[in-house]
Amino acid sequence: MALQLRPNCEYCDKDLPPNSTEARICSYECTFCADCVETRLHNVCPNCGGGFAPRPIRPATERRPGVCVAKHPPSDKRVHLKYSIEDVAAHSAKLKDIAPEER
Repeated sequence: MALQLRPNCEYCDKDLPPNSTEARICSYECTFCADCVETRLHNVCPNCGGGFAPRPIRPATERRPGVCVAKHPPSDKRVHLKYSIEDVAAHSAKLKDIAPEER
């Protein structure tokens, strides 16, 4: 099972193509851009409360049979926050000083 590689930041809707080095994901694959993770979310996923890691890049070139972005295409379903900006800010403020591994 491959990562979905969601196409956008759930907060600001910035495009995050499969080769983006700006994409960050939590363990549930919630996807945000690096700027939102650092400046708005303070490394707190607004959906699960976990932390973020850089999303891996799926190879564009098939260097092993069947393993590349063409054979396992990214998701085209755009995802957006289900919480208000105010709720997200309060949630992040409450958890940002707790290390992700202790949340």
